[in-house]
Amino acid sequence: MIKSSKILVILCLLTLLNACSSRYHIKQDKAPLRAPTALEMQDALITNEAKSVSTGRPYTIRGKRYSPMSDEHGYNETGVASWYGRKFHGYHTSNGEIFNMFDMSAAHKTLPLPSFVKVTNIENGKTAIVRVNDRGPFHDDRLIDLSYAAAYKLGYHLNGTAKVKVEAITIDRSAPRLTYIQVAAGGNLENLQALSQTLQQQFQLQSPIHNEKGLYKLRLGPILDDKTAQDILDKLRKGKYKHAFLLYSEHQL
Repeated sequence: MIKSSKILVILCLLTLLNACSSRYHIKQDKAPLRAPTALEMQDALITNEAKSVSTGRPYTIRGKRYSPMSDEHGYNETGVASWYGRKFHGYHTSNGEIFNMFDMSAAHKTLPLPSFVKVTNIENGKTAIVRVNDRGPFHDDRLIDLSYAAAYKLGYHLNGTAKVKVEAITIDRSAPRLTYIQVAAGGNLENLQALSQTLQQQFQLQSPIHNEKGLYKLRLGPILDDKTAQDILDKLRKGKYKHAFLLYSEHQL
């Protein structure tokens, strides 16, 4: 007969496994149990951060494909803002950071990560500067998801949504942004090496191959001119490389 203590251990393990199998422990998002402090609602400090390469790739959510922007300069849009809180608190954001509902942060479908934006509540004129470090909200009628602290500062935390204006805030880069095109990936190094030589001759560009955990990735670049990069990408996609995409970095890959 199994002792009661062993049964208790088994039950605890099953409970833990069930909790881990769910991405979030709260079905419906909820506000925190306290209001954010004045310190927590201070505008995000704008810095010249390197952009995340991995979050610059096209992605698909719920059958819809999104292509992140290459640059946030001049971004200015009006739309609906929502907020996210306890449901996502403590979980990873799209660029690998930990979401804190009391940080001045936000999620956007296509802005480069990270980016800094000024958000203005059109109804009351209140403003907040937030750091965009996540993807979302994945609803066609919503433009941006703010942390609970940012929504509180803008005065719509009780309503859930508000009409806002979102403006990118940028500072001059110390180094030019480099553009790459990821053409192909696979496990056969010899095939990619042969393709690399062909592409070098065709486009007169470097075509380095990177090994990432056993998967070889062939890229063209760096390319300093956005138009040139887009033209080459269009040619590749019209040919055999329909899944080629742009990558952006402030250092050589």
